[in-house]
Amino acid sequence: MNWLDALADMEPLEDAEFDAELVAQMQARADRHPLPPIRFSTPSFKEYETSEMSGCSKNSFPAFSITAAGCALNCDHCQKKILEPMIPATKPEMLDQKVRDLILLQGLQGFLLSGGSNKRNEIKYERYYPVIEGLKRDFPDLKIAIHTALTDEAGAKRMESAGVDTAMMDVIGSDETIQQVYKLDRPVEDFEATLAALCSTRMEVTPHIVVGLHYGEMLGEPRAFDIVSRHDIKALVLVVIMPFYAKPGTFKTPSTRDVGRIFLEARTRLPDKQVLLGCARPPGMHKRITDAYAVMAGLDGIAFPAEGAAQVTQMTGRPFEQAMSCCSIKVGGSNATLKSSCAA
Repeated sequence: MNWLDALADMEPLEDAEFDAELVAQMQARADRHPLPPIRFSTPSFKEYETSEMSGCSKNSFPAFSITAAGCALNCDHCQKKILEPMIPATKPEMLDQKVRDLILLQGLQGFLLSGGSNKRNEIKYERYYPVIEGLKRDFPDLKIAIHTALTDEAGAKRMESAGVDTAMMDVIGSDETIQQVYKLDRPVEDFEATLAALCSTRMEVTPHIVVGLHYGEMLGEPRAFDIVSRHDIKALVLVVIMPFYAKPGTFKTPSTRDVGRIFLEARTRLPDKQVLLGCARPPGMHKRITDAYAVMAGLDGIAFPAEGAAQVTQMTGRPFEQAMSCCSIKVGGSNATLKSSCAA
């Protein structure tokens, strides 16, 4: 079966334009290296439904921000908008009470702890560690993920001792991008040092790479792959820059072809690690094509898959499961049918 012809017959992708050479490269690689099962993640921090699957109405895996919508960096690519949908927890007691209420009322299984950075791209979580310790003591199966920002070995060890299960941080492979997009005076080496510190703990470490972070251009991605490949990570999460969030007029939308090539490079460079497509990517047809490339490239998981992703998965012969959690952490049960929903 020719994948390009099969894609043309799928209704959700009937107006999509795929790069024939890239699709052929992905199919040839799949012929040499059978594609693994794929996990579709639909955490409850935003509403989600397609004709192929639906999200969970319960708050089974929400995201909390310790700074609400505030961030001192205010990077060009985000403008603090990514924080806005998160549940504010600006005091430790707020986090403790909200988590305990959600466990009791909605069967919460875990949560993501995040927040805005200071001017050095650091997030001060220290006040929250006693809360995490108490929650893990009272609810040992609760899964906790954290956006670490930049930290050192002592900071990483403190996260570990508090009971954090999964640590996430952005890996940026270009000093120019750090300086211009983040307005941050720290080198690429500081990002690798943070990754090394996190990997020295027992936490599962899932670094993120933002594809097209340099104003929509591909610049630091190859070096970022070099960095990630040198460390014992649990998984790599790829996200795609979204000009919708960005400072107006500064970013272009990366072409789906360029994004697909990055997916294939990531899969080739990290054959023995999980490579996942995270929440952030441009919407509409761009997302449908991007997700199709992610499936065909052999990525191990997709958060909030677009319409048609399950059909492409079937086309490639890959079994799939749905998880109601952040793509970086696996909690609860799964189900591999086309029509998936959370348990009542």
